[in-house]
Amino acid sequence: MATATVPKLRKALKAQAPGLAEERSLWADGADVVVGIDEVGRGSWAGPLTIGAVVVPKDRRIYKLRDSKALTEPEREGLFDRIADWCEAWSIGHASHEECDELGMSAAQKLAARRAITGLGVGVDAVILDGKWDFVGHPTTRKLVKGDATCLSIAAASILAKVTRDRMMRAEAHNYPGYDFELNKGYPCPRHKSAILGYGPTPIHRRSWVFMDNQPWSGVRRLPPGGQAQLF
Repeated sequence: MATATVPKLRKALKAQAPGLAEERSLWADGADVVVGIDEVGRGSWAGPLTIGAVVVPKDRRIYKLRDSKALTEPEREGLFDRIADWCEAWSIGHASHEECDELGMSAAQKLAARRAITGLGVGVDAVILDGKWDFVGHPTTRKLVKGDATCLSIAAASILAKVTRDRMMRAEAHNYPGYDFELNKGYPCPRHKSAILGYGPTPIHRRSWVFMDNQPWSGVRRLPPGGQAQLF
């Protein structure tokens, strides 16, 4: 399959390149395998929670890599194969919508992160994590607010996780027409909310979330956090 062409870098993004300062600091401290981690899908109403884990090379950079949120969908798609080939190791971990319901989001995030790290197939010396909360629990973890914009490992993880999950949600759009999953990827927006009101939630919606309250019956049972399925 041909590799997608990466669109020309927009002028607004040229001064926003993430760097290797955090990775170099950890390498200097003796951490050989440094993993950047980012998540996507926590705020979605449907589909999985997805974690990307990336080990970047020490001596090679990649042009046009930015925080996934700063890039358009074609830009992310164009970068996916380049990043995957460039990484020393990378992995994606998911927590399904059922696991998000049954475990709660915090535990589901920990589960997806554990799966992503295990999938790397390498021993991990240190973790660089986007955000304020350590959902990995590694002895050597650095938390970076807006790390996906400043840290190369996290930025790479953000793109691999985002593109992987977006592809999954586009595939689900064929199973559930009318919900615009190919456009909203399961996140709330006016058309998504209208679809739920009109048709009810789908089997891939997170059934324990508050948005399920008072929704029309669609054959999908209400699921309270940690409880058993029940009728609306």
